[in-house]
Amino acid sequence: MNIPADDLDAVLKRLARAQGQLAAVIRMIEQERDCKDVVTQLSACSKALDRAGFAIVSTGLQRCIIDNADEAERAENLAAMEKLFLSLA
Repeated sequence: MNIPADDLDAVLKRLARAQGQLAAVIRMIEQERDCKDVVTQLSACSKALDRAGFAIVSTGLQRCIIDNADEAERAENLAAMEKLFLSLA
């Protein structure tokens, strides 16, 4: 299933933020910053990535419900989205 990019604007913004957080983690390690600060920033980055993944799966599930696919295709799409969701857990 393809999800239109317009439906994922918020996800793209979240991923850009996570990209910035990851760059900050790399800089912090290179600067030999306190490990507590590094882990805190890395945790924030990880959570941002998780939330982006869940948002993509959620959007995909919504698309499965509203798309004009036939019942068999809709069931297949829902099963694929469920598998993706579980891969994030």
